[in-house]
Amino acid sequence: METPLGETPQALVAHPDNAIVWHEDRLFLLDQRALPAEIRFLACQTAAETAHAIKAMVVRGAPAIGVTAAYGVVLSVRDHFQRTPADWRPGVEQDLELLAAARPTAINLFWALERMRRLLAALDQLDPVPALLIEAERIHRDDIAANRTMGDLGAALISARTDVITHCNAGALATGGYGTALGVVRSAHAAGKIGRVYADETRPWMQGARLTAWELQQSGIAVTVQADNVAASLMARGGIGWVIVGSDRIAANGDVCNKIGTYMLAVLARHHGVRFMVAAPTSTIDLAVASGSEIPIEERTADEVLSCGGTRLGPEGVDAHNPVFDVTPAELVDVIVTERGVIEQPTAEKIAALME
Repeated sequence: METPLGETPQALVAHPDNAIVWHEDRLFLLDQRALPAEIRFLACQTAAETAHAIKAMVVRGAPAIGVTAAYGVVLSVRDHFQRTPADWRPGVEQDLELLAAARPTAINLFWALERMRRLLAALDQLDPVPALLIEAERIHRDDIAANRTMGDLGAALISARTDVITHCNAGALATGGYGTALGVVRSAHAAGKIGRVYADETRPWMQGARLTAWELQQSGIAVTVQADNVAASLMARGGIGWVIVGSDRIAANGDVCNKIGTYMLAVLARHHGVRFMVAAPTSTIDLAVASGSEIPIEERTADEVLSCGGTRLGPEGVDAHNPVFDVTPAELVDVIVTERGVIEQPTAEKIAALME
């Protein structure tokens, strides 16, 4: 169920850094399904609407999902506390399970819910909503600050002006603001180190063609969209110094789970001598998962592959394989950039030392 917004409040400015906005006690999400053809915000007033928005890809990107879920907890507690102030916790627990089930792969979702759950357990005041809203807003602010730190750390690794390739969307739209992979690009561009960004279109949801290209255009950064299968020939021509991507979950050994097609890009980069950078906050690192083989990979419907823009491409009766993510082995990753520091040639020991 989606709540019609009606007239867009003036506080909601159509900019990548405003993908998630808490305004006048409501959660507003820039609807990423409509970009770039249409700018529209979706208003969420309940946890159920928030979970639906996450599942339906109104908001996507691991950090953004986590921030959105934190605000979803605020909406849940407000709703149940208003209805049954003496017995609001059971309803909230059901909403937490609903939010957790929205997307299975992005660890930031569970990290944010656990952070809100810990605060819930400690609350004993009459009205729990203000403290929870403060925590959700802190999660949001912390993510933006982490992204800016990662942007500077990642940009420092780029020694000379170069063209880069990115896959899917790991920009402001996928985070609380500024971006992870595109945060590095934005900081490097400000330092004069980025010539052009080649954005893989990223089938089947086309996040690169729709979202990354729009973000970079809004930031004044030269961008060229390419089909996913162009990357190899582009690298062979020369001029590409880095592949820069984000991540939805990083295993304890440094294996990186990201949008389907990332693994293929990492193999191509290694063959062509192109360096491979992953930019992700430490909330994306899951020490409970020893390797990438243990990460649950979300599968979505075959229609997403067999159709495009509402037009059926594949013949009726034919099925499609549609995993949303793949795992890039740590040995193919040159560097992981986090807000706590940089890990070159990641290993389990280096990951553990960073997280300590």
